[in-house]
Amino acid sequence: EVQLQASGGGLVQVGGSLRLSCAASGFAFDRFAIGWYRQVPGEEREGVACLSNTDGSTTYADSVKGRFAISSDNAKNTVYLQMNSLKDEDTAEYYCAGGAGCQGNGALVVVIPGYWGQGTQVTVSS
Repeated sequence: EVQLQASGGGLVQVGGSLRLSCAASGFAFDRFAIGWYRQVPGEEREGVACLSNTDGSTTYADSVKGRFAISSDNAKNTVYLQMNSLKDEDTAEYYCAGGAGCQGNGALVVVIPGYWGQGTQVTVSS
């Protein structure tokens, strides 16, 4: 069974940091790309950061470049999203997903059906 378990969300002040984790199981982790997405109620889900485990390449949404960093620990089948210098507008539910390749804007080229994790809430307060 494919599982992607996101964790690490919470309440943080503007300018603070959080690290999200996405623990994956049930598929060949090192052959896929993993993406982080976020969604605010009433808005579309948007790609934030993407990492290709096949070649280690990463892409980011313009809104998070220079502040967020995605990384992978293949031994633990886990992808991390380090979020620094958090802003109010980073408040959202964050999800991880598995797919085939990364687009240049931090989203996956395609999310494989069934390869979404549950969300973890990040709230940035001023």
